[in-house]
Amino acid sequence: MSAANQDAYADEEPLTTKEGWARFVGYQVEPPPLPSTAELLALPHRQRVAHNDARRDYHAELPLVNTPTIRQVLTTGRLLVQLNRRQVSARRGMILSGASGTGKTTALTQLGRTHERAVRRRQPDLAHLLPIVYVTVPPAATARMLAVEFARFYGLQFSSRANMPDIVNAVCTTATRTAVALVLVDEIHNISLATRTGAEVSDQLKYFAERLPATFVYAGIEVEAQGLFAGVRGRQIAGRFTLVNSAPFAYGTSEQRTAWRSLVSTLEAMLRLHKHTPGTLVALDEYLYRRTGGMIGSLSQLVRGAAILAIEDGTEQITRELLDLVPVDYAAERTNVTPRPRTSSTGRTQVPA
Repeated sequence: MSAANQDAYADEEPLTTKEGWARFVGYQVEPPPLPSTAELLALPHRQRVAHNDARRDYHAELPLVNTPTIRQVLTTGRLLVQLNRRQVSARRGMILSGASGTGKTTALTQLGRTHERAVRRRQPDLAHLLPIVYVTVPPAATARMLAVEFARFYGLQFSSRANMPDIVNAVCTTATRTAVALVLVDEIHNISLATRTGAEVSDQLKYFAERLPATFVYAGIEVEAQGLFAGVRGRQIAGRFTLVNSAPFAYGTSEQRTAWRSLVSTLEAMLRLHKHTPGTLVALDEYLYRRTGGMIGSLSQLVRGAAILAIEDGTEQITRELLDLVPVDYAAERTNVTPRPRTSSTGRTQVPA
């Protein structure tokens, strides 16, 4: 990662603004060079410190792993955009639902990033394009709060006395002029259709969907249990949206264990450590599964944390002892699953270490 890229990405704008989103779309994590032992020893102290700092930063934001959920979201999202291109109403959408830590927001934002990059490759001269809108539903949201979130993404400012029609019309006019194609709405579980306010927020989203020539994609925590498909409004949502479940990795069958090891292997291949032996993490796949419960977010935290510790203590390799020092989230600690014993090719029962 170059210093220029690092400075550009460190600015304050969140993804829920057009500036923050643009930086996210244009930003690419670059692995720092890994000099040989002789080259490293020959580096002046200041350059060696800078080298370690760059590697710590790199591991702190380890590049994305293309999980099955991300692949499904990308495939379904691209198809829905195509299907909706000539529709004037009743466009189809997608809802990404699952437990916390299963990569929903990552999959949602990667869909938007992939689509915008494809659009800009096809139309590089149209600088005014903003094909993606990314907003989050605030806690205890009202319809007005949601409309203001859309306006804030575009940098549209209104006084506290501005009425709703003016805000909504400004958003729709701006979105249409900038060729919006995908509207990404995160934290959709903050909408409760059981309350009047939640129903009004849902109606506001539906109104945006009718006004904007775009595909709407939602993401939220276990939205089925939150009642998003209940009642008249819920049935209408269910009739228009495809549900994609984001779940932890499983470990019961040989195919599932192979998929988990493949994920671990991909993360391990990204490491930039001087003494790490390839295959060490893959050999710890059962341990890693127990520590994380199959959660991609917890696994990423565990591996990234261990890599940073390995740089700081000078060991430059990840071991089980080092992994034991890395804390993971409470949900993963509570899960701490123990894979069931499996039978080896010799017929003997193997008990996980």
